[in-house]
Amino acid sequence: MTILVTGATGNVGRHVVDLLLAAGRKVRAMTRDPRAARLPDGAEVVYGDFERPATWGDMLEGVERVHLFPFAYVTSGPGAGFVERAVEAGARRFVVHSAAAAGFAPGDEPGDPGIGALRRHLAEERQAHRGLELMVEATGAEWTHVRPGLLAVNALGWAGRIRAERVVREPYATSGYPLVHEADVAEVAVAALLEDSHAGAAYTITGPERITQAEQVEAIARAIGQEIRFEELTPEQGRERWLRDGCPPEMADWRIELLAAAVDGPGALPPTTTFRQVTGRPPRPFSRWALDHADDFRPA
Repeated sequence: MTILVTGATGNVGRHVVDLLLAAGRKVRAMTRDPRAARLPDGAEVVYGDFERPATWGDMLEGVERVHLFPFAYVTSGPGAGFVERAVEAGARRFVVHSAAAAGFAPGDEPGDPGIGALRRHLAEERQAHRGLELMVEATGAEWTHVRPGLLAVNALGWAGRIRAERVVREPYATSGYPLVHEADVAEVAVAALLEDSHAGAAYTITGPERITQAEQVEAIARAIGQEIRFEELTPEQGRERWLRDGCPPEMADWRIELLAAAVDGPGALPPTTTFRQVTGRPPRPFSRWALDHADDFRPA
């Protein structure tokens, strides 16, 4: 049985490949740049692009199960999309790398000018990810939707400044979410790929507890054994800095709202117990993530 991992060189996809190989499974890893993939020798690394249907034929041959990266939604339309072609080629099970927003109740429309930047962003995210989930469900194949919340890897955005200056400058030091380790997301995805009991489930996955931005910086400092300062900016200062760094204005607006919403509580997504329910173990804390990524924050 061949398992196709799309998005194989991403933060989650790499762990999916490693775990499947460790389980003794035949893995085909799809990437747009096989020469730069740096995946384990045991994986069959193949060129594939969701936007180039001509690359799908040989890649899908003999594939029975698929770890589906969310960018697959760029291909849609009856009989024309990647998902439909995979089913035609023999795929019988999909594990969709979705997002927590896909499980939010329908409400706002992305194009509504009367809603704020964060609500508009969440509506767009829900529409895209839930659309892909529905596309898979419509095929009649087995499916499991894996919906991570905010990923701990977002903290890598601080890596350059930490390496150079040992400082993080952000608004809302006490804003926090239950950030999830990408390895936890991969573990749930692999369980769904290999075990029959997860068919038809939608799993929202978070980290074990809310952790503030200031606490994240403290955890990174402990992991690398060096002091890192947190300098709190005003929301206006934070937005201005993000814009200087190349952040689009709309994204800067919803990022400010996202942080502000989680100063005194869990914001849009409180911690879930999904990882423990699926694996029998507690989810990895942010401190573990910081240790796993310590080299990313140390000077070269």
